[in-house]
Amino acid sequence: MSESLEFSAAFADAIRNPANPGHLMVLKPVNRRLRIYAGDTLLADSARALRVIEVGKSLYDPVVYVPGDDLVADFDRLEKSTHCPLKGDASYIALKGEELGWAYENPIEVASAIRGYFAFWPQKTRLVEGE
Repeated sequence: MSESLEFSAAFADAIRNPANPGHLMVLKPVNRRLRIYAGDTLLADSARALRVIEVGKSLYDPVVYVPGDDLVADFDRLEKSTHCPLKGDASYIALKGEELGWAYENPIEVASAIRGYFAFWPQKTRLVEGE
């Protein structure tokens, strides 16, 4: 009998939603420098980013998260919040009035590895990996 994707050996170290073990994420270090831009404006420059691969209602596109210390732009906090049962409450950031990203600054306990990390909307930003 074949095992399901979310319980395969590749997901043995996954972070799982306590209420729904089939909702999970895997964190992988990027292991090289990356920069994130909005147009020509540098938003983040990091050698400590994480690639987050999440399985929930479907397999989501991987998302890169960078430590808050690696942000280089002057972001504004938005009065917006959403909730993820796996990660907790997300807060949002903008640059010059345009929402560009989010963070789980106080994630639920199982997702504490992404505390203080920020992610950006891929359709609004450009990611450059490597030197």
